[in-house]
Amino acid sequence: MNLSELEGKEIINIYDGNRVGMIAGSDLIFNPRSGELESILIPQYSGILSIFSSEKYLSIPWDSVIKIGEQVIIVDLNSDNYEQYFTQFEY
Repeated sequence: MNLSELEGKEIINIYDGNRVGMIAGSDLIFNPRSGELESILIPQYSGILSIFSSEKYLSIPWDSVIKIGEQVIIVDLNSDNYEQYFTQFEY
């Protein structure tokens, strides 16, 4: 499966049934030594002023992905608080 095939799919957390986000402009993170897929990075947009600050990404561990369907991706993040899955990159 290509990353382009994941684009536009909605991500649903099976733990609480909430919509986590949508895959758009996402990146895949690979382990440089083993070549295994580690996580999916999904950018979180918070308005026009976010252009001038650090970017925030939701990092979904690949082992949390349960099922990839035609329209949705089911994940199990085991949490109501997604803050632990956010990471920031500064430029």
